[in-house]
This record gives sequence, structure tokens and C-alpha cells, in this order.
Amino acid sequence: MQAIEMLMRSEAASNTTAESAPSLRVSIVLPTYNERGNIEPLIAQLLLLKQHVDLEILVVDDDSADGTADLIRRLAHHEPALRLVRRLGRSGLASAIKEGLLDATGDVAVVMDSDGQHEPASVLRAIETLQGQQLDLVIGSRFHAQAEIRGLSGRREQGSSWANRCARYSLPKTYGHLTDYMSGFFALRLDEAIPLLRAVDVNGFKFLYELLAVSKGRLRVAEVPLSFQPRLHGSSKLDLAIVWDFLISILHSLSFRILPRRAISFGLVGSSGVFVQVLLCQLLTGLAGINFERALPFAVVAAATSNYLINNVLTFRFARLHGLALLRGLLKFLLVSSLPALANVGLAIAFYENVARNSLWAQLAGIIVVFVWNYAASSRFVWNAP
Repeated sequence: MQAIEMLMRSEAASNTTAESAPSLRVSIVLPTYNERGNIEPLIAQLLLLKQHVDLEILVVDDDSADGTADLIRRLAHHEPALRLVRRLGRSGLASAIKEGLLDATGDVAVVMDSDGQHEPASVLRAIETLQGQQLDLVIGSRFHAQAEIRGLSGRREQGSSWANRCARYSLPKTYGHLTDYMSGFFALRLDEAIPLLRAVDVNGFKFLYELLAVSKGRLRVAEVPLSFQPRLHGSSKLDLAIVWDFLISILHSLSFRILPRRAISFGLVGSSGVFVQVLLCQLLTGLAGINFERALPFAVVAAATSNYLINNVLTFRFARLHGLALLRGLLKFLLVSSLPALANVGLAIAFYENVARNSLWAQLAGIIVVFVWNYAASSRFVWNAP
């Protein structure tokens, strides 16, 4: 901790009394969702840092159902360094981190997981490296040569390694020396980072990855090793939607961030609809003996329904529909898609009859024409997403 202690001594010398509190203000951002069993011992350990820095702890809670926010509120009654940001109608890890960082009042901010897998001892190590090497960002790496991984299964570790390799190819080459682009632990200087934080897409896979992407290689970055611990309570939030977000993030970066993330997701889902439409059309014409002109409308409706259900789970999961709303949404989606669907059928049949009697190319011609309309119209009228 030599760099921090030197910094504290130099700053203390400029104060009027030697008894002044540490002047380096550090904000620790803890995003939470159902972490009641993990958060209290973590905060107790983090509060020990007050002897080294002027500490602020922000718990950004997505309205946890297990009483996490209520626990933090009670603890904050006795601890001025602790703040609660309780979010209603907003959710997601990346957006919670962004909100916490923008609300932070420190000179330096540290983001870490709330499940106990990141050791509080790593906080001072990261700040020391940030201050001592005059960096903009320090990442806690699970894959550093000196890191210790105890809290990842073999499957999760392999998955994270694969994700990091993909991320390295999609980010600026100046970050090629990094080993953990997916880390949930990092420290940064807030004054320099605020403009970048505003630009981070909170629909992205990982906040750190998005921050590195929008920075375009301008950040001075280093890593410190993590001792990654097992989760004590609860379960990991990793699911299919997070894996999907990672794929979209990579494609978004490879497109130079020109194409909207949601449009990329909508397009990928649409490609699955192409498969559904072509497969069903072939089954109806080949096995059932229905002619192409009659089979195509059934295939188009089936593909549209498939696209709607998948988009509801992945592309628009922040506005996901359930129950009767899901059924109403399907009817709206089919209505919104009806004109382009008719255009799809009409164009495909015209192509088939006048250009080439190839059912595959005929269907692709119709699908391409209606994609833009379906994306724009359904975003607004089905999921109410601008």
C-alpha cells in the first residue's frame, strides 16, 4: 500500500492539522439483486477501509425481493458512509453500475460484485496501482498469472476464457495485453471517466467491455490479480439472455458500433425465422403435397410467431410480455407484420413465377424487403420501445 500511504502523507502535510481524515475519496459501487445473504459481511469488511480512505459505499439495488434494500437501509442508519440507491422500474447489472458510478462522489470509484466472490483486500491493491502508475482504469483479473480462481466451475472458467478471447479481437489493439475483459471488478478515476460512462450502452453484456469499447483505446489500463472466491449464498445470474447479450456486444463492436444493438438482435432472431419459414414450407410442399403458393402463407405466419416469441425473451426482455399481454402482443405483432407479410408473400410468389422458380431465393427476396418495417414498427407498437 506504499502509493496510498505516500499519497495520504503528502496530502496530510498540506492540511492545517495532522488529525485530518484521509482526503482521497473512494466510492465503492455494489450492484445488488437478491444478495441479502452476502451483502452484510461484505460491507463489514469494506468499512475497514475507512482507516485508509474517505469512504463511500453505494448499494444499487434492483428492488430485490429478498429484503436486500431493507437491510441496507437499516445499516445506513448507523453508518454515514453507506448509501442506498433503490431502483424501481429499472433493472440490469450494466445499468445499475452506470447509475452508481454517475451518482458516486469520490475521486476514485471501485465496482465489485456483491456476492462475496471479490475479496475486499483487492480494493486497496487496485487503488494503489491506479494511483502509483497514474492510470485511468485498473481491472481485477481472474486470469492474471498470479490470480487464484476458487469460485468458478470448470465449465464457467472455460466459457469465460472463450469470451475473453472473442473480446480481445473485437476491442482496440491497445487493450490486447489485458486478460479479463469480462471482469466485474475494476477501479477508475471518475473525473476522466464521466464522459465515457455517459456513452456506455447499458444493454450491453458487460459494463467493463462496453466501457473499453466506447473508449476507443484511449484509456491507460492495467490489471491486478484477483483471488476469486466461491459464492456463499444464492446462485449465479448467468443465463441464456446474458450469453445472447455477449454475442450482440461482439457483433456491435465489429460493426464499429454503427448498427443499433437491438437491430442486430432483431436481425439474428429474424434469421431463425428464415429457417422456420423455409423448413415449414419444404415440409408442407414435400411431405403434405401442398403447392408452394398455398404453403407459403402458413410458413410466413409460423415464422412471424417464432420471431415474436424469441424477441420477447431476448431482444425486448427489458419490456417482456407475460400472460394475456403476451397474447395481445402476438396479435399486435401479427397485425403490424401483416402488410409486410403480404408483401413478403406477394414478392416471393412474383419472384418464383417471373424471375426464378426457386422457392428458397423467392422467400429470401420477400424476407429482406420487410425486415426494416418489422423492426421499426414492432419496437414501437408491440414493446413500446423507441
